[in-house]
Amino acid sequence: MKHIRWFILVPYFLLATTPLIWLGVTSLKTQTAAINSTATIIPSTKEYVPVGNLHFSASLNAYQKLAIPSSGSAYSFLHYLNNSLIIGLLSTLASVALGTGCAYGFSRFQIRGAQDWLFFILSTRFLPPLAVVVPVLMMYRQFDLPNTHLGLILLYTAFNLSLAVWLMKGFIDDMPRAYEEAALVDGYTRFQAFYKIILPQSATGMAVTAVFCMISAWNEYGFALALNNAHAVTVPVYFAGLQGNIQGIPWPQIAAGVLIFALPIVIFTVLVRNHLLRGVTFGTIKQ
Repeated sequence: MKHIRWFILVPYFLLATTPLIWLGVTSLKTQTAAINSTATIIPSTKEYVPVGNLHFSASLNAYQKLAIPSSGSAYSFLHYLNNSLIIGLLSTLASVALGTGCAYGFSRFQIRGAQDWLFFILSTRFLPPLAVVVPVLMMYRQFDLPNTHLGLILLYTAFNLSLAVWLMKGFIDDMPRAYEEAALVDGYTRFQAFYKIILPQSATGMAVTAVFCMISAWNEYGFALALNNAHAVTVPVYFAGLQGNIQGIPWPQIAAGVLIFALPIVIFTVLVRNHLLRGVTFGTIKQ
């Protein structure tokens, strides 16, 4: 059985890590070596080190270029990464906070037409995001929100709210009402019961919801392209702009940027991994 397990895990591991390995190797190449028609996994020394000037620092040129504005760009990669961090984190925080409150209301109170309201909230996910770009842009112009962090934060929060509400409602539905009822009998207000009883127990659900909302906001491209011109542009739009570079597509620079861009999501997922594991099995066993 152990041999069968390794026989399955090793190919899966290689398949999952091959794109990352390829990105890492490409980021260590020069532009000439990266666009070579003969693609190689392991770069030879002559690909990225000048003859007679053998030193490793030359392989980090792609990473060094990320700190300076590229051709046709007003800012460096670090500026766009900072935009993605601000917009992604704040929109995720807002989505989880609002989604948890809404989910608690739908789960614990008798709301007239609750199922219709829940379906209406879910229906916002049915629309292709680009179908509402024009009306959103017209509305944003009335409030000077284009090309601002706040504009994208509000938009991402609105689109991720349906996901947050439905995920959190499932978690809260599985929580016993007895704890809240006991707290209310002891003199707690409804808000105190929610704050001291429900929130600590729903940490697992909030972590799972935060991961999905963060990934959605982190990778979004259409709104970030249509509603911004330079200042509040996110990393996906920055990468797309590099493909129109008159000097050719800078593949090493893109590979280095992709690796750095993926790092915050990996770190965020690792930090909440324990909650994610509990979230997978939450509610599967009824007490």
